Amino acid sequence: MFQRILIANRGEIALRVIRACKDLGIQSVAVYSEADREAPYLRLADESICIGPGIASESYLNIPRIIAAAEIADVEAIHPGYGFLSENPHFAEICRSCNIQFIGPSHESMRMLGNKSQARGLAIANKVPVVPGSDGPISDDARAIEVAHQIGFPVLIKAAAGGGGRGMRVARNDISLRTALQQARAEAEAAFKDGTVYIEKLVEQPRHIEVQVMADSHGEVVYLFERDCSLQRRYQKLVEESPAPGLPVEVRRKMCEAAVRLLKASNYVNAATCEFLLDKDFNFYFIEANTRVQVEHPVTELVTGIDIVREQIRIAAGLPLSFTQADVKIRGAAIECRINAEDPDNNFRPSPGKIEQFIVPGGFGVRVDTHATAGYRIPPNYDSLVAKLLVYQSTRDEAIATMRRALDEFLITGVHTTIPIHRRIFRDQAFLDGKVDTTFLERNYFPTLPGK
Repeated sequence: MFQRILIANRGEIALRVIRACKDLGIQSVAVYSEADREAPYLRLADESICIGPGIASESYLNIPRIIAAAEIADVEAIHPGYGFLSENPHFAEICRSCNIQFIGPSHESMRMLGNKSQARGLAIANKVPVVPGSDGPISDDARAIEVAHQIGFPVLIKAAAGGGGRGMRVARNDISLRTALQQARAEAEAAFKDGTVYIEKLVEQPRHIEVQVMADSHGEVVYLFERDCSLQRRYQKLVEESPAPGLPVEVRRKMCEAAVRLLKASNYVNAATCEFLLDKDFNFYFIEANTRVQVEHPVTELVTGIDIVREQIRIAAGLPLSFTQADVKIRGAAIECRINAEDPDNNFRPSPGKIEQFIVPGGFGVRVDTHATAGYRIPPNYDSLVAKLLVYQSTRDEAIATMRRALDEFLITGVHTTIPIHRRIFRDQAFLDGKVDTTFLERNYFPTLPGK
């Protein structure tokens, strides 16, 4: 097992990894930017190192500075968390060339699955259903129009190297397709330094289901079942739950087995998530793989009893998974609300600033993952996630009741948060009945919300 690990991230995921290290008896080294110098969680690490100014490109995205910090701290491994460099194959390759273990997949697997176009081809080759679309990247507008006519409008243009909804545009005719292609390429180039796009048929009002998979270096690949992430805005998830409401047992099994096939085909090691769209007839289609731990991983931890971050570290140290497929069961129901420093009444505009009051809920079945405290100043430089509020109960109805209570207890002042919109959602009859899809918020709450 490792003796010292550097955490190449910030915020609640950095704290999450620090805690996993403590549970395993491993020393943790946190890096931070000048914007995070006063972050309370830094005191919980065994060592902390400043890696640059607040701008991410000069700190959390600066590979030379992170590697230098790792060498100074004499660590054996780096955990990238999520976001920032977590899905950067070049960073993974550099870590290993410096004899530092990257707690994640190999750079080869990351490149294969991280590029959506390549992952799509791999899925097709392994009989994993995909949404009808182009066979590969689309660089010519005339070819794009030809493909769109073959599969039928509406279509979705997607960045091959993308994620988080960036580089994605919907087109419903030839004219809007040309405009959408230009916009998607420009956004993808700005966000990922790669303007490559491809086209898929737009599945109208789908559910978004993702399967958590763990794979070790001894050939064992195990699924930890699914999470329903359908409730989102501008492709950004707000609520996640497991198990997915109303999902037939046979569909669940086939989807999970498809995810395992895909991971095995890429010789994958460590944690991964395969994302699928589910139509109204319960047909599922693979859309992408995330080669890192997900923001919403605690939902799966609650219903399976498996510490995903601890397993990541053990796998990277060369140990086998501590469980088999037969050991993994879904017990009860878990739901997560992402509490962001955003103003839902103003197009979810970020709301950085000083938190005045911060009173978290408690009681049976409540978990709060957060790096924030009263007096903490949320910097404007990074993602607006403040906390992940999770509940776990024997049934979905009981979990919803606990979430309503927890949301009413949660008090954050000084900045706007998404707590008010969550309170509305958890009293919405359609949500209570499990009748939501990825367009639910736009159709029912924010019909003028831009970005779709």
